[in-house]
Amino acid sequence: MFQTWDYSDELATEVEGQRRVPLIITRSGTVFASFLPKVATLLKSNVFDIAPLLRKAIQVESDDQEDLDDPMDDLDEPAAAPMDDSWLDELDEPRPPPPPPKRIRMDEVIASGRKPPSFAHIKRRNRRNKKIAEQGQLPRPATLREHIHQERVIATECDAATLPAAHGGYSAKVGDTWGSKKPRSLQDLLGLGFELIKWDGFESRPIVDVHGRIIAALVGQPRSADYAAAAARVFEAIESERKATTYKPAAAHHRRGDFFALNAGLSYGKGQRVPSRLDNGVHAALLARLLGNADVKRLATFASAAFALWAPNVYNYYKKCDTALHGHLPHLQRNFEKSIFSCATFNFGPDVWTFKHRDVLNLPFGMCAVQALGPFDPTKGGHLVLWELKLVIEFPPGALILIPSATMTHSNVPVQAGDQRASFTQYTAGGIFRYVDNGFRTEAELAVQDPDGYARICAEKGTRWAMGLGLLSRVEDLLEDVHGASN
Repeated sequence: MFQTWDYSDELATEVEGQRRVPLIITRSGTVFASFLPKVATLLKSNVFDIAPLLRKAIQVESDDQEDLDDPMDDLDEPAAAPMDDSWLDELDEPRPPPPPPKRIRMDEVIASGRKPPSFAHIKRRNRRNKKIAEQGQLPRPATLREHIHQERVIATECDAATLPAAHGGYSAKVGDTWGSKKPRSLQDLLGLGFELIKWDGFESRPIVDVHGRIIAALVGQPRSADYAAAAARVFEAIESERKATTYKPAAAHHRRGDFFALNAGLSYGKGQRVPSRLDNGVHAALLARLLGNADVKRLATFASAAFALWAPNVYNYYKKCDTALHGHLPHLQRNFEKSIFSCATFNFGPDVWTFKHRDVLNLPFGMCAVQALGPFDPTKGGHLVLWELKLVIEFPPGALILIPSATMTHSNVPVQAGDQRASFTQYTAGGIFRYVDNGFRTEAELAVQDPDGYARICAEKGTRWAMGLGLLSRVEDLLEDVHGASN
């Protein structure tokens, strides 16, 4: 046993301005550090106090470290004519709330060989997570300055107001599917008058309509080797899961294309009274592994942060809905802690190219985050085709593009023989917003329980699309934010 000493004034003695402090001694009387004298002499200054300087230094360091981690770093086809929209109800079954995640044990961390985070790191991380939960993923001024440039704008002749939003503003109109499943090569599209946008997958380029509204964005990806490695590992994880699982042949033939795909996240439709998570049946464990993958989380967080940068008003609209929904239904588990999107799709390879389609159930003025994955040559295939804009865009591996997938028809050019491609997308169904706007009720329940509220909601159906268009930002608006943040 050791005898410990209290370094208080009662136990210390003053000798000519010096403090004599007893050292630690064993019960037998042996000095703990025998090469030291039994009494340590500490110098005491009557004019210098380090405490205020230390507090100030800690505060400055904390402020710097608060923003050290940049948040920027961290599809449903309609039926053929005659129109049959019964497929709108083809949703996965909801499932009951999942059990809470298992806490990570320290012995598991040690066994993994990873260095456990320091207390200061955990404290900063918790502070950042709390800030994101409360305020959303607000881009830093330096991030705005890096990515917002007028000269990078891709101008189009499209008027966003003419895009096919359905009455009510929560979904898009079902359209014509003639010729939608035909594969189109780059040369085919150029022959149809499409413009080729060559893109390195890094430099951010917004796409604007005739009124300057940002209707899509070639976001890119962080210029870091570790992010590229993370994106490569995500493809490897998706490909590994595809090879290890079994699925019915019909599962690889659907409205979006001829490839296996799984959705994960919140569902609201098919007679549901409340939103719930999709029931993925035999593939639940597979999706749990992918959703828990640290690299997938990193890509998901980056996509959400990019959404906040390029469409801040729409992002805040999502944030308000998300906060209200989880406040009312706190048991609903998010796909990712730091992503605003409520649903995700893993499009498994090895040769993912989508048919010409729109995701009509998504919010029409919202954004879908699409991230390309896999070892392929983006100049030879994998291009994103935006039909209303007549653009065919090179889409390199790891890069992110934001598009209004409900109202903008899109597809892909197949990759060349021998190449491999998968993709990861995030989005939120318009029905989630309708449920929240109805006071957490179905429309039928609202009509019975609150006739006045029902009348108000019906009146707003005619103006919601225009309201949503008003939320879209212009590059000038974002540049004002840059200059304002610099002053």
